[in-house]
Amino acid sequence: MASNAFNVTIPQGEYLLLDALARLNDIGSGINALTGGDASGVEATLRLIVESAIKVVPGASAVLYTFDARRGAFDPVSRVSAGEWLGATPEERARIEDDEPRASGLGMRAVGRRGPVLSYEEPSLDIHPAKLAAGAKVLACLPLVVAGSPVGVLYVYLREERRFTQLELLLLSVFVNQAAIAMYHAGQLSDVQRELARREDELARLRRAGLLISSRRRPEETLEAILQMALEVTGAKYGIFRLVDRESQNLVTRAIAGERLGRPAVEALPLNATSIMGWIAKFRQPLNIADVRSEPWARIYYPLDYSLEMRSELAVPLIGAGGRLEGVLNLESPQIAAFSEQDSHLLQAFATQAVIAIQDARLMDALLDVAARLLVQSYPEVLDRLVELACDLLNAGASAIWTLHGEKLTLSAASAGYTRGDHLSLHGSLTGQAILGREPVTSDDVRTDPRFERSELARAQGWTRALIVPLMAGDDGEPVGAFSVYGTATSPEEFTSSDWDKKVLGILAHYAALAFQNATHQDALREAQEARAVAETFAAMGDIAANLLHHLNNKVGTIPVRVEGIQDKCAPVIEAHPYLAANLVAIERAAQEAMTAVREQLSLLRPIERSSVDVAGCVARAVRAASLPPDVNVSMERLADLPEVMANRESLTLVLANLLQNASNAMKGRGRISIEGAAQGAWVEIAVRDTGPGIPAELHDRIFELNFSSQSGGRSNLGFGLWWVKTLMARLGGAVSVESDGRSGTTFRLKLPIGAR
Repeated sequence: MASNAFNVTIPQGEYLLLDALARLNDIGSGINALTGGDASGVEATLRLIVESAIKVVPGASAVLYTFDARRGAFDPVSRVSAGEWLGATPEERARIEDDEPRASGLGMRAVGRRGPVLSYEEPSLDIHPAKLAAGAKVLACLPLVVAGSPVGVLYVYLREERRFTQLELLLLSVFVNQAAIAMYHAGQLSDVQRELARREDELARLRRAGLLISSRRRPEETLEAILQMALEVTGAKYGIFRLVDRESQNLVTRAIAGERLGRPAVEALPLNATSIMGWIAKFRQPLNIADVRSEPWARIYYPLDYSLEMRSELAVPLIGAGGRLEGVLNLESPQIAAFSEQDSHLLQAFATQAVIAIQDARLMDALLDVAARLLVQSYPEVLDRLVELACDLLNAGASAIWTLHGEKLTLSAASAGYTRGDHLSLHGSLTGQAILGREPVTSDDVRTDPRFERSELARAQGWTRALIVPLMAGDDGEPVGAFSVYGTATSPEEFTSSDWDKKVLGILAHYAALAFQNATHQDALREAQEARAVAETFAAMGDIAANLLHHLNNKVGTIPVRVEGIQDKCAPVIEAHPYLAANLVAIERAAQEAMTAVREQLSLLRPIERSSVDVAGCVARAVRAASLPPDVNVSMERLADLPEVMANRESLTLVLANLLQNASNAMKGRGRISIEGAAQGAWVEIAVRDTGPGIPAELHDRIFELNFSSQSGGRSNLGFGLWWVKTLMARLGGAVSVESDGRSGTTFRLKLPIGAR
């Protein structure tokens, strides 16, 4: 019996129960106060449990050991005890504490049963000798079990021969469960804390990888740094980066890391299943191989180093944003099963960073290349390079750049399929849709897409998916053309038109627009310089011609007067000699015609007076003036609705007549000439097309030179005439250009400002 503060007598059993409940409350509070990694808190809670055990079992001593289920053994360092025998000598106490659980003892049996074991119910097993020597008579072993897995054992010893009561065993079971909860709770918190620390470390390393990319190092340096971080995080001993070569045939080594590398195997590996890295590249799947000696990997394992023996391998493919295979990242270890699933996920994250570095480096190199070319190369050369880069960066089979001319699109550059000078309609075409909508457009298969005008070309070339973006130029962002790329069904990896592809093509389109603006500004500057030079030249020639005319007037002008004097004074002689009379008349007429011719040609050297001129009227007069052969057919389109242009009627008629005569000569008097007009902004463009043999591209600039000889060009009458055409157009404030593939037909484009309204 026991008494409390109120002098109320409480039965002994009830007192033990109340005391046990109070202790359980203290134990629960201790468990709630545990934090991850708090070893001292766990030990204090377990000590409270063993102390509580000896309180509910009077005269007992208690010992608690933790149990490692993975090793199948107790941890002797984890010993927590209470109620050790008082009065024992140091030697006796040392023997008492030297009670490490035996592999075949009562504690191990309790672990195996996952339930309590009582010594008086197990006659085949003895109590630990150290405890027997200290006077222990009876033992109860209660396992600490969490989710079916043992985590420890509580030993309770009695120094008297008696059985444990049901209440004692019940209370001890409750304490054991509390102890198990405390250990589980602390373990879980520790695991969470370790996982958080690991995740934080992983994020820190990924951030570091991102900083490496943004530092714009050489790609090889970035890959080496990422590879080193992957080794540190996963515990791998060796690693290698292999990237796909330009021909998409092999994996080529770009970075390798590891200690004491002897003979690293850095040879190129084909993209097939003859090696593990080739297998990953072919099937694009990560692999975590516990033992490379196991089948089927033993047959295709390719050593990272011939002088080292590896047992496990972890490898992931490098897949770009557009689905393009960039390479394979491979780690190896001499240990079996060295890599976990978490290692695989982490390596895939590093692979993503590596892909970003590779793609950014490739894009940066391309932009630097184009930027340098913008300064030193011609407009067509820059466009040719841009279509090459588009195919390489986007893994596309073909690429093309179109420029806008009125209601039509003209091909300016293409990597395959199209021919320079080809035309598309602005309205109703897939390319035109990108320009009109001022945003990218895509097609899953241009071979069957009704918006694609050249479906027969797409089928012949094997084109499938397409991405087209507009070329936006100028401060107002007006579209000047379009940039298109096409995937092919036969390419190793099909172009996908992803967001990354749209971004890259948009950047290349921006450079194409810059090239267009640069060419336009240079053309305008050249035209202005030429116009100024022409004006100065003609001003000087006008002065010379005026002086020459003055002298001719003084000299030639006297011829009719002298002829008239001879006729007056020598009339009888002249009448007697008809030959003399006829020659005097011829001399007088020739002098007058010479004066008239000089005055007419001089008018071409004087300043041109410009005014609003009707284009259709000038074309009609030019056709009549050209006197074309009957087998040359001339057609005129969209001329009547054109606004008037600022020009000179006689000069524009002369220009058109010259072009018509040249076209007729090129076609050898048989063919078709079409004259079309279009208004765009503040300008009118007149296109004169023929069906002749064309002009080679290398002669497009030379044909406008004054001293150009057409003997080697295969086109007659292109010398003084086209120089004069260009000169007159410059004096009219306009320009002339030529388009031809050198095989079929030529187009001359006249550009004139719209007249006053």
